[in-house]
Amino acid sequence: MTVKIGLIGAGSIANPHVNGYLKIPDQATITAVADVVTENATKRAEQAGGADTYSDYHELIAKADIDAVDICLPHHLHADAIITAAAAGKHVLCEKPLCITTAEAATIATAVKDSGITLMCAHNQLFMPPVAKARELIQNGTLGQVYEIRTTDSFFNGGLNRDMGWRGSVETAGGGELIDTGYHPTYLLLNLAQAEPTEVTAMTSRYRLPMEGEDSAQVLVRFADGSVGNIVTSWAYRPATITERFSIVAEKGSMWSDGTSLSYQIDEQTTTLDFPAVDTFAAEIADFAACITEKRRPINTEEEGINVLKVILGAYKSTADKSIVSLADL
Repeated sequence: MTVKIGLIGAGSIANPHVNGYLKIPDQATITAVADVVTENATKRAEQAGGADTYSDYHELIAKADIDAVDICLPHHLHADAIITAAAAGKHVLCEKPLCITTAEAATIATAVKDSGITLMCAHNQLFMPPVAKARELIQNGTLGQVYEIRTTDSFFNGGLNRDMGWRGSVETAGGGELIDTGYHPTYLLLNLAQAEPTEVTAMTSRYRLPMEGEDSAQVLVRFADGSVGNIVTSWAYRPATITERFSIVAEKGSMWSDGTSLSYQIDEQTTTLDFPAVDTFAAEIADFAACITEKRRPINTEEEGINVLKVILGAYKSTADKSIVSLADL
């Protein structure tokens, strides 16, 4: 079976998605593209090898010959696109964030359950080989009880002194950098943790970018098993060269990764594992197609996506209230 995809949103993030489908033509192919900017839709349709184009994604969902949609829209449009696709019985791959409010999240959860579709959150960094290996080692007890996990994703955003567009508005982005790039280290943290997140406290900053929301954030997350997570994320600076993508300290030792290799130390003996380079977007796309054809659960469904969103919304509430926020209250 070749899964027929409707690409919704043809901006810059759609580029690696299209390239991912081009690598697996026997598994999935883009048959339709929707974007309010006609030239963007045409460009992506041509890139995909020829696809029908639409100016309205509602029309694409209703009329196009598709099995699933790949949502690459601005954040505030995600919920409507997901709910519309679910009502039409179309499977969904959605770029981060899943949505921007807990009310939207609840509606999405109901729509997915009622329709029986598969929803996969596009959490591409989970397809970095060191992540899967680290999770395996944690789960099999190699490190013993995990005490603390740190995840990071910081870089200098070239939007300085330039209109940030919809990303510069809290109304359309749902926040600032934390709900955008900061979403990556948040889902990575929750993927590596062994328990549900329960409490959040945070500090956000706007150092240099012309936007309503924050351009940098640091978040602490308490998990039900007592472990603590630390998220560091920014668009305002290039991190120090020693900054890891993720690290873990635990009962028997520690573990760290730059995203390409993985090292862990137990009893003062260090083991380093190297992995081949992986196009994480392509791997994510291939897994989405396989989940549909094999009828299996994605790594991150709406359930995980909602937990990630709650951590981020909890961080925003913590910043506003200068408090520790219980996620059960969101």
